[in-house]
Amino acid sequence: MVHPAALIKASLHAGREMLRVAPKASGEVGPAARSSVIVPIRSLGPSHRERIATHLLALEPPDRYLRFGYAASDDQIQRYVEQLDFERDEIFGIYNRRLALIAMAHLAFSPEPTCEACAEFGVSVLKSARGRGFGARLFERAVIHARNERVGLLFIHALTENTAMLKIARNAGASVERNGSESDAYLKLPPANLDSRMTEIVEEQFAQTDYRLKAQAKQFWDFLATLQEVRSGVREGRHKSAG
Repeated sequence: MVHPAALIKASLHAGREMLRVAPKASGEVGPAARSSVIVPIRSLGPSHRERIATHLLALEPPDRYLRFGYAASDDQIQRYVEQLDFERDEIFGIYNRRLALIAMAHLAFSPEPTCEACAEFGVSVLKSARGRGFGARLFERAVIHARNERVGLLFIHALTENTAMLKIARNAGASVERNGSESDAYLKLPPANLDSRMTEIVEEQFAQTDYRLKAQAKQFWDFLATLQEVRSGVREGRHKSAG
Protein backbone atom coordinates (compact mmCIF):
# COMPACT_ATOMS: atom_id res chain seq x y z
CA MET A 1 0.00 0.00 0.00
CA VAL A 2 1.28 3.45 -0.92
CA HIS A 3 1.74 5.69 2.10
CA PRO A 4 -0.74 8.66 2.08
CA ALA A 5 2.07 11.12 2.77
CA ALA A 6 3.89 9.84 -0.31
CA LEU A 7 0.78 10.42 -2.42
CA ILE A 8 0.52 14.00 -1.22
CA LYS A 9 4.20 14.59 -1.95
CA ALA A 10 3.80 13.13 -5.45
CA SER A 11 0.78 15.35 -6.07
CA LEU A 12 2.66 18.47 -4.99
CA HIS A 13 5.54 17.57 -7.32
CA ALA A 14 3.15 16.99 -10.22
CA GLY A 15 1.42 20.29 -9.58
CA ARG A 16 4.71 22.15 -9.55
CA GLU A 17 5.67 20.58 -12.88
CA MET A 18 2.31 21.52 -14.42
CA LEU A 19 2.67 25.14 -13.31
CA ARG A 20 6.31 25.26 -14.33
CA VAL A 21 5.54 24.47 -17.97
CA ALA A 22 2.69 27.00 -18.17
CA PRO A 23 3.44 29.90 -20.53
CA LYS A 24 4.67 33.10 -18.94
CA ALA A 25 2.19 35.90 -18.68
CA SER A 26 2.33 38.93 -20.88
CA GLY A 27 1.38 42.07 -19.02
CA GLU A 28 1.52 40.59 -15.52
CA VAL A 29 0.56 42.83 -12.64
CA GLY A 30 3.54 44.21 -10.73
CA PRO A 31 6.90 42.63 -9.97
CA ALA A 32 5.36 40.13 -7.56
CA ALA A 33 2.49 39.08 -9.79
CA ARG A 34 3.62 35.45 -9.92
CA SER A 35 5.21 33.75 -6.94
CA SER A 36 7.58 30.81 -7.27
CA VAL A 37 5.97 29.26 -4.19
CA ILE A 38 3.31 26.70 -5.10
CA VAL A 39 0.50 26.64 -2.53
CA PRO A 40 -2.71 24.63 -3.08
CA ILE A 41 -5.52 27.20 -2.94
CA ARG A 42 -9.04 25.85 -3.18
CA SER A 43 -12.17 27.68 -4.28
CA LEU A 44 -14.72 27.38 -1.45
CA GLY A 45 -18.48 26.97 -1.67
CA PRO A 46 -21.55 27.04 0.61
CA SER A 47 -20.63 23.64 2.08
CA HIS A 48 -17.55 25.26 3.63
CA ARG A 49 -19.42 27.85 5.71
CA GLU A 50 -18.77 26.02 8.97
CA ARG A 51 -15.03 25.80 8.32
CA ILE A 52 -14.92 29.44 7.27
CA ALA A 53 -16.65 30.41 10.51
CA THR A 54 -14.23 28.25 12.51
CA HIS A 55 -11.29 29.94 10.82
CA LEU A 56 -12.53 33.49 11.41
CA LEU A 57 -13.59 32.80 14.99
CA ALA A 58 -10.07 31.50 15.66
CA LEU A 59 -8.59 34.90 14.77
CA GLU A 60 -7.25 36.76 17.78
CA PRO A 61 -8.81 40.18 18.61
CA PRO A 62 -6.04 42.25 16.94
CA ASP A 63 -6.34 40.12 13.78
CA ARG A 64 -10.12 40.47 13.71
CA TYR A 65 -9.64 44.22 13.97
CA LEU A 66 -7.26 44.29 11.01
CA ARG A 67 -9.40 41.96 8.90
CA PHE A 68 -12.74 43.69 9.38
CA GLY A 69 -11.68 47.20 10.34
CA TYR A 70 -13.39 46.88 13.72
CA ALA A 71 -13.31 44.59 16.77
CA ALA A 72 -15.66 41.99 15.31
CA SER A 73 -17.51 39.92 17.90
CA ASP A 74 -18.37 36.24 17.48
CA ASP A 75 -21.95 37.15 16.55
CA GLN A 76 -20.79 39.65 13.94
CA ILE A 77 -18.47 37.08 12.40
CA GLN A 78 -21.27 34.51 12.29
CA ARG A 79 -23.51 37.00 10.49
CA TYR A 80 -20.73 37.78 8.03
CA VAL A 81 -20.31 34.09 7.22
CA GLU A 82 -24.06 33.55 6.89
CA GLN A 83 -24.30 36.45 4.43
CA LEU A 84 -21.47 35.30 2.14
CA ASP A 85 -22.76 35.26 -1.43
CA PHE A 86 -21.07 32.33 -3.14
CA GLU A 87 -23.05 32.94 -6.33
CA ARG A 88 -21.64 36.44 -6.83
CA ASP A 89 -18.32 36.42 -4.96
CA GLU A 90 -15.36 34.07 -4.82
CA ILE A 91 -13.89 32.64 -1.62
CA PHE A 92 -10.46 31.00 -1.59
CA GLY A 93 -8.90 28.92 1.16
CA ILE A 94 -5.70 27.15 2.18
CA TYR A 95 -5.99 23.96 4.23
CA ASN A 96 -3.34 22.24 6.32
CA ARG A 97 -2.87 18.48 6.52
CA ARG A 98 -5.55 18.20 9.21
CA LEU A 99 -8.01 19.93 6.85
CA ALA A 100 -8.15 23.03 9.05
CA LEU A 101 -8.66 26.27 7.13
CA ILE A 102 -5.56 28.28 8.03
CA ALA A 103 -5.95 31.14 5.53
CA MET A 104 -8.75 32.49 3.37
CA ALA A 105 -9.55 35.35 1.02
CA HIS A 106 -12.81 36.98 -0.02
CA LEU A 107 -12.99 38.45 -3.51
CA ALA A 108 -16.20 40.51 -3.46
CA PHE A 109 -17.56 41.66 -6.81
CA SER A 110 -19.43 44.95 -6.96
CA PRO A 111 -23.23 44.52 -7.09
CA GLU A 112 -23.56 47.96 -8.72
CA PRO A 113 -24.07 47.85 -12.52
CA THR A 114 -21.97 51.00 -12.91
CA CYS A 115 -19.02 49.30 -11.14
CA GLU A 116 -19.40 45.76 -12.44
CA ALA A 117 -15.72 45.70 -13.47
CA CYS A 118 -14.62 46.32 -9.84
CA ALA A 119 -13.91 43.90 -6.99
CA GLU A 120 -12.66 44.15 -3.39
CA PHE A 121 -10.11 41.85 -1.77
CA GLY A 122 -9.91 40.82 1.89
CA VAL A 123 -7.68 38.19 3.52
CA SER A 124 -7.07 36.53 6.88
CA VAL A 125 -4.30 34.19 8.04
CA LEU A 126 -4.14 32.40 11.38
CA LYS A 127 -1.25 33.45 13.60
CA SER A 128 0.21 29.94 13.51
CA ALA A 129 0.40 30.06 9.71
CA ARG A 130 2.11 33.42 9.30
CA GLY A 131 5.44 33.99 7.61
CA ARG A 132 4.79 31.55 4.75
CA GLY A 133 3.54 34.01 2.17
CA PHE A 134 -0.05 32.74 2.27
CA GLY A 135 -1.53 36.24 2.13
CA ALA A 136 0.48 37.08 -0.99
CA ARG A 137 -0.40 33.78 -2.65
CA LEU A 138 -4.10 34.29 -1.97
CA PHE A 139 -3.82 37.76 -3.46
CA GLU A 140 -2.16 36.37 -6.61
CA ARG A 141 -4.89 33.74 -6.90
CA ALA A 142 -7.59 36.39 -6.52
CA VAL A 143 -5.94 38.60 -9.16
CA ILE A 144 -5.92 35.76 -11.69
CA HIS A 145 -9.59 35.00 -11.05
CA ALA A 146 -10.56 38.68 -11.16
CA ARG A 147 -8.84 39.12 -14.52
CA ASN A 148 -10.64 36.08 -15.92
CA GLU A 149 -13.93 37.55 -14.70
CA ARG A 150 -13.22 40.80 -16.61
CA VAL A 151 -12.45 42.86 -13.52
CA GLY A 152 -10.37 45.90 -14.43
CA LEU A 153 -9.94 47.45 -10.98
CA LEU A 154 -9.15 45.59 -7.77
CA PHE A 155 -9.81 47.54 -4.58
CA ILE A 156 -8.42 47.00 -1.08
CA HIS A 157 -9.70 48.91 1.92
CA ALA A 158 -7.49 48.41 4.96
CA LEU A 159 -6.49 50.07 8.19
CA THR A 160 -3.27 52.03 7.74
CA GLU A 161 -1.69 49.93 10.48
CA ASN A 162 -2.32 46.78 8.41
CA THR A 163 1.17 47.02 6.95
CA ALA A 164 1.24 43.41 5.76
CA MET A 165 -1.80 43.84 3.51
CA LEU A 166 -0.66 47.20 2.18
CA LYS A 167 2.79 45.77 1.44
CA ILE A 168 1.20 43.00 -0.66
CA ALA A 169 -0.77 45.62 -2.58
CA ARG A 170 2.25 47.86 -3.15
CA ASN A 171 4.40 44.92 -4.29
CA ALA A 172 1.76 44.17 -6.92
CA GLY A 173 1.95 47.73 -8.19
CA ALA A 174 -1.17 49.14 -6.52
CA SER A 175 -1.64 52.83 -5.83
CA VAL A 176 -2.20 53.39 -2.11
CA GLU A 177 -3.95 56.45 -0.74
CA ARG A 178 -3.87 57.11 2.99
CA ASN A 179 -6.73 58.85 4.76
CA GLY A 180 -5.92 59.01 8.44
CA SER A 181 -6.35 55.62 10.09
CA GLU A 182 -7.54 54.01 6.84
CA SER A 183 -5.94 53.39 3.47
CA ASP A 184 -7.30 52.50 0.04
CA ALA A 185 -5.32 50.58 -2.55
CA TYR A 186 -6.27 50.48 -6.23
CA LEU A 187 -4.79 47.97 -8.65
CA LYS A 188 -5.51 48.15 -12.37
CA LEU A 189 -5.67 44.68 -13.91
CA PRO A 190 -4.78 43.77 -17.48
CA PRO A 191 -7.31 41.82 -19.56
CA ALA A 192 -7.46 38.05 -19.29
CA ASN A 193 -5.31 36.04 -21.68
CA LEU A 194 -4.53 32.39 -22.37
CA ASP A 195 -1.95 32.31 -19.58
CA SER A 196 -4.34 33.66 -16.92
CA ARG A 197 -7.08 31.23 -17.93
CA MET A 198 -4.77 28.20 -18.05
CA THR A 199 -3.13 29.18 -14.77
CA GLU A 200 -6.48 29.27 -12.98
CA ILE A 201 -7.56 25.92 -14.41
CA VAL A 202 -4.29 24.22 -13.43
CA GLU A 203 -4.17 25.77 -9.95
CA GLU A 204 -7.77 24.78 -9.19
CA GLN A 205 -7.21 21.20 -10.36
CA PHE A 206 -4.01 21.03 -8.33
CA ALA A 207 -5.83 22.30 -5.22
CA GLN A 208 -8.71 19.86 -5.66
CA THR A 209 -6.30 16.92 -5.99
CA ASP A 210 -4.29 18.09 -2.99
CA TYR A 211 -7.46 18.38 -0.88
CA ARG A 212 -8.65 14.87 -1.83
CA LEU A 213 -5.28 13.38 -0.91
CA LYS A 214 -5.21 15.25 2.39
CA ALA A 215 -8.74 13.99 3.13
CA GLN A 216 -7.65 10.41 2.39
CA ALA A 217 -4.56 10.79 4.55
CA LYS A 218 -6.60 12.25 7.42
CA GLN A 219 -9.07 9.38 7.18
CA PHE A 220 -6.16 6.92 7.26
CA TRP A 221 -4.56 8.51 10.33
CA ASP A 222 -7.91 8.79 12.11
CA PHE A 223 -8.42 5.07 11.47
CA LEU A 224 -4.99 4.25 12.91
CA ALA A 225 -5.71 6.41 15.96
CA THR A 226 -9.01 4.60 16.55
CA LEU A 227 -7.31 1.25 16.08
CA GLN A 228 -4.64 2.24 18.60
CA GLU A 229 -7.32 3.15 21.15
CA VAL A 230 -8.99 -0.22 20.65
CA ARG A 231 -5.68 -2.03 21.09
CA SER A 232 -4.92 -0.05 24.24
CA GLY A 233 -8.34 -0.93 25.62
CA VAL A 234 -7.81 -4.63 24.88
CA ARG A 235 -4.40 -4.58 26.57
CA GLU A 236 -5.81 -2.86 29.64
CA GLY A 237 -8.60 -5.42 29.77
CA ARG A 238 -6.10 -8.26 29.64
CA HIS A 239 -4.02 -6.77 32.45
CA LYS A 240 -7.10 -6.37 34.64
CA SER A 241 -8.29 -9.91 34.00
CA ALA A 242 -4.78 -11.30 34.61
CA GLY A 243 -4.60 -9.41 37.93
